[in-house]
Amino acid sequence: MKLEKHKLKLFIALFLCLIQFIVKAQVKYSTQSKQAIKFYEQSDTYLNSKNYNGAIEVLNKAIAEDKSFIDAYQRLGDIYRILKINEKARENYLQVITIFPDFAKQNYYFLGEIELKNGNYSDAKKFLEKFMMYADKPQQFIPMAKKHLADSKFAIDAKKHPVPFTPKNLGNAINTDADEYLPSLTADGKQMIFTRKEHNNEDFYTSQFINDQWTPAVKLSGNINTPYLNEGAQSLSSDGQYLLLTICNAPGGFGRCDLYYSRLEGSEWAAPVNIGAPVNSGAWESQPCLASDGRTLYFASDRKGGQGKIDIWKSYLQDDGTWTEPENLGPNINTPYDEQSPFIHPDNETLYFSSNGWPGMGNSDIYIARKNEDGSWSQAENVGYPINTNMDDFCLVVTGNGNKGYFSTNNTAGKAGHDLYSFDIPQELKPKNLTFIKGFVFDETTKENLDALVEVQNLKTGKTVYRSVSNSESGQFYASLPHGNQYAMNVSREGYLFYSGYFSTLEANNTNVICLKAPLKEIAVGEKIVLKNIFFETNSYKLSSESMIELQKVIAFMKSNPKIAIEISGYTDNVGEDQSNQVLSENRAKVVYGYLLRSIPNPKRFTYKGFGESQPIDTNETPQGKANNRRTELKITSI
Repeated sequence: MKLEKHKLKLFIALFLCLIQFIVKAQVKYSTQSKQAIKFYEQSDTYLNSKNYNGAIEVLNKAIAEDKSFIDAYQRLGDIYRILKINEKARENYLQVITIFPDFAKQNYYFLGEIELKNGNYSDAKKFLEKFMMYADKPQQFIPMAKKHLADSKFAIDAKKHPVPFTPKNLGNAINTDADEYLPSLTADGKQMIFTRKEHNNEDFYTSQFINDQWTPAVKLSGNINTPYLNEGAQSLSSDGQYLLLTICNAPGGFGRCDLYYSRLEGSEWAAPVNIGAPVNSGAWESQPCLASDGRTLYFASDRKGGQGKIDIWKSYLQDDGTWTEPENLGPNINTPYDEQSPFIHPDNETLYFSSNGWPGMGNSDIYIARKNEDGSWSQAENVGYPINTNMDDFCLVVTGNGNKGYFSTNNTAGKAGHDLYSFDIPQELKPKNLTFIKGFVFDETTKENLDALVEVQNLKTGKTVYRSVSNSESGQFYASLPHGNQYAMNVSREGYLFYSGYFSTLEANNTNVICLKAPLKEIAVGEKIVLKNIFFETNSYKLSSESMIELQKVIAFMKSNPKIAIEISGYTDNVGEDQSNQVLSENRAKVVYGYLLRSIPNPKRFTYKGFGESQPIDTNETPQGKANNRRTELKITSI
């Protein structure tokens, strides 16, 4: 969903103005042939009515009258360049500089641009350097000449240092004689959604990766595909529960193209909902990508306030369900030109995107940037040749484990048009290693699968690293998290006690998958849960800072259920004397009680009690068993 048509119309209008200026200013021709001049001047009439074929025909007749008629070659070159028939444009410009090298100095710029697009980088460099040598060169072409020259130099060097790249066509299950493009993946690489364009209509298709191969693609079920609206540029959330997409010219929209989202309800996709302001505006918003935390949205837009024409922006989902004012990703990502197709890897730190502004192989290339510790971005780096070519290269997505990349191109032998391909990601382009969390939410009594809000927070930083809703049909949720951290997990649903979970990725490896179960208990007197993220210093009742996340969850639960009263219970393992453990457990329970009472000053809703080592839930013969016995519980005493 680019702005190509708009750009082409503007370009043609400027060209016609240029032609008219040349016609008015020119009093002499490079030929003495009256018949050649007559044919040449007839081309003015054709150009004024935008009849380019007619203009080309009479210009060729003019050249037939005089093979050295420079003006006719020049005009043919300009017409073919506007029509993007580059080989014909190149042929005529070369004729001009062969006959009269200094006739139109911009021809060297035009030839450099054409050779760059054709991938002839040495020739492009030669022509562009020639153009830059002129002291009286046309000023309007200088900025792009400098950029093209930088691209040519970069490309010459990049071809000397190719990166490993062996693209593999995804085969008949995915690719057809139609165009397939814009792939999006779940973090586990097991589901793909992509766009297929047939008979000028775009629809979304999906496929599953089973037994190392993709199943035959089928149209996305539910309320996504329509025969009326122009849907496209979709992105699948890393857990597969949300689909972000672009819809253009829809009734009630904010601009030309807006961002929408749809939630997977069981096995059917719900009708898309406009994300709304301030993400959507009167400008063009497209190509969304939702980070694995479920709260950070990246997208492309030509809205005001950016670095260039189309920039990459981001917005955060707040607790009240609204989005923050979009932030521009800044000059390390965006340029005065176009940056598009952002893909934030599930590590939430590695960004892949396309740009025609950074030095590259010509046209759009794919780039990588990594998030710094302070949240800023490293400067964009070209992913290299031959991943990038002189063609338009864009929309790379990478699996959660960082091993496979998926992209679309028409630059490789395939079925027809654009096909989808995969390739092995070179080591230096891989994201951070991740641990995959596969969980299930269900009713503890009935075993019925449930949809519930799942939140995962980094215990050290307090930041939410994952927020989504489990599938209503399967109860499943899926998260991908960086190695080397400890996490608190909270699962909540109206009418139920929340589930408190803890897990660590401190010793995880690249293939590690942690399977979790989150049984929810209906709210009832006597029901209780272990608060797994309440921590104390050894042999102390001083709360650790990591406990604040869990305490705030308890406070939120009590505020959402204002009639509930609870008891906070403390327990220890069997290390030490019984009496000391009894006192320690009471003091720990009392500290939690006091913290909650300060936030909700209603003593009737809170009590506390210590049980020492009297009620173990695990063996005291192992370190893990003892850790499980050292716990804080929440019990409902009245509702």
